[in-house]
Amino acid sequence: MTREVHVIGGGLAGCEAATRLAAHGLRPIIWEMKPHKFSPAHRLETLAELVCSNSLRADSPEKAVGLLKEELTKLGSVVMRAALETQVPAGRCLAVDRLLFSQRVTELVSALPGVEIRRTEFTGEEVPPGPLILAGGPLASDPLVDFIKKRALEKNLFFYDALAPIVTFDSLDLTKMYKADRYGESGEGDYLNCPLTEEEYAVFYQALVEADQVEPRSFEENRCFEGCLPIEIMAARGPRTLTFGPMKPVGLNDPKTGRRPAAVAQLRRENLAGTLWNLVGFQTRLTRPAQDRVFRLIPGLAKAEFSRYGAIHRNTYLEAPETLDYYQRLKTDPEIFIAGQLSGVEGYVESAAQGLWAGENAARQALGLPLTRPPRETALGSLLSHLDSFGGRKDFAPSNINFGLFPPPPADAPRKIPGAWRVERARAALETFLKEINYAYWS
Repeated sequence: MTREVHVIGGGLAGCEAATRLAAHGLRPIIWEMKPHKFSPAHRLETLAELVCSNSLRADSPEKAVGLLKEELTKLGSVVMRAALETQVPAGRCLAVDRLLFSQRVTELVSALPGVEIRRTEFTGEEVPPGPLILAGGPLASDPLVDFIKKRALEKNLFFYDALAPIVTFDSLDLTKMYKADRYGESGEGDYLNCPLTEEEYAVFYQALVEADQVEPRSFEENRCFEGCLPIEIMAARGPRTLTFGPMKPVGLNDPKTGRRPAAVAQLRRENLAGTLWNLVGFQTRLTRPAQDRVFRLIPGLAKAEFSRYGAIHRNTYLEAPETLDYYQRLKTDPEIFIAGQLSGVEGYVESAAQGLWAGENAARQALGLPLTRPPRETALGSLLSHLDSFGGRKDFAPSNINFGLFPPPPADAPRKIPGAWRVERARAALETFLKEINYAYWS
């Protein structure tokens, strides 16, 4: 009989882990509590639902996340395969139609040999034999969090992620907008741009900093991830903060005037049909009445209809350096692998990547093979190093992939093109590594 390995959670990390198990000839059993129970942010019954944004960020391999996506593709990632099949125009970024993406991942995972998708909540009352992969995501259910806390002997940590609003295309005033990508990267442009004059920006800014916010409950710590700050928190840091962030006008000259606006709000296509558009970087915890009032001050959005309001949600993760070993297993129970954002990575791509390798090592453990990890020179190896490089420090926080996590170049490395040099080094290191471990591909 083919051995079963259980995966708790059918998000990006869980789906990647299941794919690696199948590639090794094991039977993945995915526990997914939807549709019987939903988290506060999830709505779809399908697997791999994207919640915060539909963007998987930069495509160029000379960006750290672009290099990580290239490596995922090389590793046979189900997430990358589905993303490339369901992408929507987004300049030099990879964005997807959320609904089609989730449906496609579900189709691909459901087709894995021997897979079972068990539509029930994992409560920890009956624990399958190990190895066991926990991939409950940033909104892991209370029973799963309690199970982890008991096994890890560690208080779980959490901060808060915010979601950006989505508006309907038919409600936009296109006469107040223009199509463009920053610096004209893709011809006519895939983004809708709303230019603001100094006076319009001043009015918008004042309304934003004075708007009512959803307050955290008494037992919740008001702590946000620096890479996904609510727009009102950024605004509170000073009037020009937004114009160096989500409302940056550089490279977006208004074709009507030929000049750079004082500020620009950008909208990105949310689905292939183009009926829904996302306010880029406008993640928020403003109340719904405040969002109605403040965001409609942006030119072109005066009559905007909100398909989804911005919101805030919990993000649960473990303090990886204290609780996880080198292979992302619980130090207190090496039969349990932690996958995805629970492990202390941040972002869709990062969660998928970490989940993929958790699945790889869980498969190896089930088969009695030596566990392994990609070399530090690779994007994936550098991302995983973040989870164990803090030693005894108490300031661990989740991180997106970035070149600061990579090992520094040697003294004789070329200084003028460090990005390109890193890419070539990473590609060579991954190629050699995969040959050494006889990597099992799934197709």
